[in-house]
Amino acid sequence: MALWGGRFSSGPHESVAKLSRSVDFDWRLAQYEIRVNIAHVEGLQRSKILTSDEAQKIVVALKELSQDVASGSFTYNDGDEDVHSAIERGITAKLGELGGAFRAGRSRNDLIVTDFKLYLIDHLLEVADQVVHLAVSLDAAALNNMSVVAPGFTHLQHAQPILFSHELAKHSHALLRDVDRIKDWLDRNSISPLGSGALAGSGLVPNPEIIAADLGFKGVTRNSIDAVSDRDFVAEALFIFAMLGIHLSRFGEEFTIWNTQEFGWVTLDDAFSTGSSIMPQKKNPDIAELARGKTGRFIGNLTALLVTLKGLPFAYNRDLQEDKEPVFDSVEQLLTLLPAVRGMIDTATFHGDHISSDVLKGHALATEIADFLVRKNVSFAHAHEISGKAVALADIKGMDVHELSDSDFFSVDSRLDNELRASLSAKSAIEARGAINGTSTKSVTTQIEQLEAKIRSSSTWITSERNRFSGMMST
Repeated sequence: MALWGGRFSSGPHESVAKLSRSVDFDWRLAQYEIRVNIAHVEGLQRSKILTSDEAQKIVVALKELSQDVASGSFTYNDGDEDVHSAIERGITAKLGELGGAFRAGRSRNDLIVTDFKLYLIDHLLEVADQVVHLAVSLDAAALNNMSVVAPGFTHLQHAQPILFSHELAKHSHALLRDVDRIKDWLDRNSISPLGSGALAGSGLVPNPEIIAADLGFKGVTRNSIDAVSDRDFVAEALFIFAMLGIHLSRFGEEFTIWNTQEFGWVTLDDAFSTGSSIMPQKKNPDIAELARGKTGRFIGNLTALLVTLKGLPFAYNRDLQEDKEPVFDSVEQLLTLLPAVRGMIDTATFHGDHISSDVLKGHALATEIADFLVRKNVSFAHAHEISGKAVALADIKGMDVHELSDSDFFSVDSRLDNELRASLSAKSAIEARGAINGTSTKSVTTQIEQLEAKIRSSSTWITSERNRFSGMMST
């Protein structure tokens, strides 16, 4: 039975029905739809719209239908317009006319936004969990490479020596910011829209606060018109997915470069590589490349929704049917990508000796010369100029700046005496940077300890939030 049509003399044209049909993709919300309907039925019982016996029968039928959906014995058919009509069809098949009673006091407008919020809560927490596990893998790789010195880069040019563990740990910071964004999202969006009706609120369920608490929400939206048209929470989620994708893409770019023969910093496990259909020797870093490539989809999905939302009048408009497919795509792609990236890291072999072999090339210790002079009370501007002259002399002699002799340095400036030599090593350059955010061994060790503490805190939060929404049924 259709959810509307009493005032129409005929059904929709075939082309209209095809255009309007969303059940092919919004069926992903079926379990959330059932959970929301159970809470709504209990609200109808409290309002005495349904008797206790009627409500109990409907709740039992909804729980049975949930099991049928989970097993695959019940699904949508060609006659269903959307997930709402499919679920009502299933309940009506079990209860007859009573199956249509639970629609009282709510609209598809407030129902779909509630379903969608629950879906996003569930899946954002799953994404957060996967991101935390990826950060664990990166930190483990960082700890395993604490003794490896690497050339640090800016503009893809050798800059200054760093610990390779510092290089790896930077990705954990970016990923854990994504988890923080998910925390912020949940704090801001844990508000139930159910009870808003089509746009004016419900005249039959006057206490939506109770239903909100039953569903795990912290409160209820205060404006019913805003509630049914709000898709800020969807745009914010898509931004989180896009930002996470960008972080994965940047890591994928580095891994792709490190895996080249020219760099040779890392060898990927066969299980996380692919070959060529024509060149038997090829072993390609496809996981890293797909991490880059899929980011275009995440950014595109965000852009698509923002364009859809631009200029929409209040309250609900059918344009909002277009909000779900971008989210479903981003979620499903991320939950496929994240375990693969983690596996690539866990099984990778880093070649520490090779990473360290060229660490001083490109005049990487030039800054140490300037810092040495600053400690002798030379202004940094002047010290920078003197260091640059030393680099120019090294270029003329065809060597890196640290290879100049003591007499060479003295010829550039008499203050570059033999005490400078103690500063001209990768180890001294690294250990000199002992600030809390620096690359010294102590700083990086502390940094990783702090990352591990944040990972533990994030894991605890994810578990807590999952428990809060434990009544929610996952797809």
